[in-house]
Order: sequence, then C-alpha cells, then structure tokens
Amino acid sequence: QVQLVESGGGLVQAGGSLRLSCAASGRTLSRYLMGWFRQAPGKEREFVAAISASGGSTYYADSVKGRFTISRDNGKYTVYLQMNSLKSEETAVYYCAAKYSSDYYYTESESEYDYWGQGTQVTVSS
Repeated sequence: QVQLVESGGGLVQAGGSLRLSCAASGRTLSRYLMGWFRQAPGKEREFVAAISASGGSTYYADSVKGRFTISRDNGKYTVYLQMNSLKSEETAVYYCAAKYSSDYYYTESESEYDYWGQGTQVTVSS
C-alpha cells in the first residue's frame, strides 16, 4: 500500500508560481509512474503531467507545456510539480497519483493509476 500526501497548494495571483509536493509513505516510489491531475469546480478530473519511474521521461498536457515542470526525488519518496505563469482557469484541486509500472510505461488515464492522494487546493486569482 502506498499513501500519498500532497502539499504546497494555496492562493496565488495570476502569473504567479507554486510548487506542489507529493510525499509517499509505505514504500519507495522508484517503481512507480507518478502523475499529477487536477479537477476544477464542475469539471472532470484531467491529466496535467507524469514522470516515469526513473524520472528519465516526462509528459505534459498541452495546456501546461512550457509552464509546469514535474520532477521526482526517489530518495526522498517525493514528486514535485513546479507551476509557473498560473492562470485563473487553473484553479482546481490538484491530485498526485501512482501506478506500479516499468520505466517504459506511461498513461494519462486516471483509471489506470493505483493510488491517489487527497488533493491540495490551488486558487489562482485574476
């Protein structure tokens, strides 16, 4: 069992930055594909970014490319999402998720992820 806890959310002005963290307990993340998703009020949860088990490959939704950066520190059992140039429409609850996988596997489908955190609220004021 993997427990994921997100932190780092908060209120930021449009154009500002936040760094989210996702800390795991229970076991190392080094064999897990890690993803970040978000759910805005009244909308479905959507894929934001993912990073392969080794950290060698990263994947982004088109809407965040060039502004968000996903990274991981397997030694610290933590995954990060650096978010720059935030927009008001990116106000949402942000979730991290983990999927046990080989280093060559990648998915944007939330149904394929095995473990989820409780989410952290990000509010971007315009």
